[in-house]
Amino acid sequence: MKAIVICSGGLDSVSLAHKVAVEHQLVGLLSFNYGRWHRKELDFAAACARRLGVVHQIIDIRNIGAHLTGSPLTDDIAVPDGHYAEETMKTTIVPNRNAIMLAIAFGLAAQQAEAVGVAVHGGDHFIYPDCRPGFIDAFQAMQDQALDGFASVSLYAPYVQILKAGIVADGAQNGTPFAGDLVVLQGRRAPLRSLRNVRGATRGVSPCRDRRSDRLRGSGLLGGSHRRLFR
Repeated sequence: MKAIVICSGGLDSVSLAHKVAVEHQLVGLLSFNYGRWHRKELDFAAACARRLGVVHQIIDIRNIGAHLTGSPLTDDIAVPDGHYAEETMKTTIVPNRNAIMLAIAFGLAAQQAEAVGVAVHGGDHFIYPDCRPGFIDAFQAMQDQALDGFASVSLYAPYVQILKAGIVADGAQNGTPFAGDLVVLQGRRAPLRSLRNVRGATRGVSPCRDRRSDRLRGSGLLGGSHRRLFR
């Protein structure tokens, strides 16, 4: 399977890129600049592409992102602490973000690949509707109609039912260099620790400090506190 992977530069999508490179044929990485304040992620996506020897494309959709305001990912708003299911976490939603990025990715893949990989995962289901299995299935059905008679492109989302600890374990198996990646601490940076204890990873995740750091510490990845790992 020849696949393009949508890569933010964060733990989930970089792990997926390595998975595709090992198990399939990675054609390239596709990133989107929609005006988020953690643009450093794009540098990590570029580094991942260089490491895997594939093309890295950045699509500038800042004009679209300017209209999708009200989220800490697009505006100068503090990232809330808490569990995914808490009401305050809804401020991290960028409406229809995945649908917009996937539509562009499928247009590109129709000419050069058989699949588009996206690293949505089971921990995102609480508040992100465009990360749920129903969305993945519906988007595939829509693209089957949109590309009917022109191309056949699959939406590859192997983590959609997997929690963060499972992604960490999968990334370790496929050579994801977590020790060289970084997490964002409200604009600050800190190195990830080694994966020597990855088999001790426990179940459950969250987008912010309360639970994600606990699970990653269980994997031997993090020490200290952090605010948010990349999606």
